[in-house]
Amino acid sequence: MSHFLWVEDFENSPKATASNVLGSVFNDSLFDEDRRALKQNLKTQGVFIELTLQDGLEFITPDLDKKVDYIILDIDLPAFDEVINDELLQLLETFENYQKHEDETDDEEALQTVCSELKKIAGFYLYTKLVVELGFPKRHILFCSNHANQTKSILEAFKTAKIALPKIYEKADPFVQDWTKDRYQNPYSRLRRGIIEACRELKEKLNNPDFIYFNNYIPKQESTQTDDIISYFEILENFLPLREPDPKDKKSLYKLFIRTLSHEWEAAKNIRHDKNKPDAVLAWVMRNTRHWITHNSNLFSDVDEQLIAYLFILNIRVMFNWNNFEVLKHEEILFSIFDFNRKDLETNEFLKNLPISTTYLDLKNLIKKANQCSYQTINIEDSFYFNEMANNIQLSKSIYRNDKELFVKLLYQMFWLLTCNPFVDKKNNYSLEIKFWNFKYSDKPYMLELARRIYHRSFPKV
Repeated sequence: MSHFLWVEDFENSPKATASNVLGSVFNDSLFDEDRRALKQNLKTQGVFIELTLQDGLEFITPDLDKKVDYIILDIDLPAFDEVINDELLQLLETFENYQKHEDETDDEEALQTVCSELKKIAGFYLYTKLVVELGFPKRHILFCSNHANQTKSILEAFKTAKIALPKIYEKADPFVQDWTKDRYQNPYSRLRRGIIEACRELKEKLNNPDFIYFNNYIPKQESTQTDDIISYFEILENFLPLREPDPKDKKSLYKLFIRTLSHEWEAAKNIRHDKNKPDAVLAWVMRNTRHWITHNSNLFSDVDEQLIAYLFILNIRVMFNWNNFEVLKHEEILFSIFDFNRKDLETNEFLKNLPISTTYLDLKNLIKKANQCSYQTINIEDSFYFNEMANNIQLSKSIYRNDKELFVKLLYQMFWLLTCNPFVDKKNNYSLEIKFWNFKYSDKPYMLELARRIYHRSFPKV
C-alpha cells in the first residue's frame, strides 16, 4: 500500500468526508464520526491524518518522502489546536502581519483574528512548503476542498508570482476517489514503500549480532560487519526516487537495483540446508541472481515490480534470523503488488499437486535438447540440483543463456525446487527415479503467502 498524508479538519461529518475521499480504497468500517478514532484507524492503513495547519507543518519535514508517497490537502484549516509553536508564529509574523501585544488579552484577540483569516487559505501555506521548500512533486499532491471559491486573493497571489495554481476538487467529485485509488494501488509506489519500511525496520534490529544470519554463507575471513550492513540498507532505502521514472528509465533503474541488492552475495559459498532456518537454502536465488547479472546484465533489462519485490523479500528473509515465519509489515506492502484471482490459491488446495517433478524434468530436457543441437557444440553441463542446472545454462554459450523470460521464470521456480529438494529413490534398488521432499509451506505464513503470489509466474502453463 502507498502511504498518504491527509491534512483535513473534518468540519462536516468525518465519516462522510472520509468515505468521499477514500471510499474507493478502504472499507467503510474504518470510517468513524470521531475524528481521533478515524485518525487512528487510517494510520494502520498508511494514511496519516493531521487536523490543523500547525500539525501539517510539523509533519512536513525534510525526510517526508520517506514517510509518505502522496498528500491530500484541504484549504480551510484551523491554525492550531491548543499551543502555538515557533514555526507557525513566525509564519503569522512574516506573512499575516501579526505582531505580539504586550497585553495578554489584546494579544489573544489579535491572534484569534489573524488565525481566523489564515484559516481560509491555510492549505496553500502547506503547498508552498511542500513544493517550493522541499521540492515535493506536484503530481503527488491533491487539493481537495469545498472552499475553493473563497480564495480569490490566493488565486491572484499565485498569478502574480507566476506559479501555476493546482486544480482544486470538491471532496464529492468522483475524480478524488479515482485519484486516491490509482495512487494507493500504484505498483512503483508500493514497491518503494515496502523497501523503505523494511530498511527502517531492519536498522532497529541490527544492534543484535545474533540477528544477522548472513555471515553463515561466507568464509569467516570475509565476515561482514554490522556497519557495512547498515550502509547497504541505507543505500537500498534511498535507491528509488519518489517521482516514478518514465518506463525506459525505470527499466534501467530496476536493473541497477538488482545489481545493488545482490552485490553482497558475491562472496556467498556456504549456502546449505539448515534445520534451524529452513528458508536459508533460498539464498541460492540471490547467489544466482548476483552471478547472472554480473555476467549477463541484459537478462534483467526488462523486469517489473513483482520480480523486484520477490527478490527483495527473499533477500531480507535469508540474510537475517527473524525467529518466526509470520508475515512482516513490509511484506504485506510488497505482497499487495502481486495479483492472484484463482480460487485454489485462496486455500491450500494448490499445494497438493505442485508440478515440481515436471518442472525439474523440463529443465533437464532443455539441457539435453541444447546439447543435441547439430549445428553447434553447446555443451551445457548437467547437474543434479535445479539451481545448478539453471546456472550451468548461463555459464554456457547456449542461445538459451540470453532468454530473459526463461531466466526470470527460473528464479521463481527456484523457490519451489530449493525447498522441495530432489533425492534418489533408494527403496527400489537405488533406481534413478527423482523424488522430492514434501516441504510444508502451510505452517510458514510468509512462505505460504509468497507461494500464492508467485505460483502463476512459476508455472505459467498450469
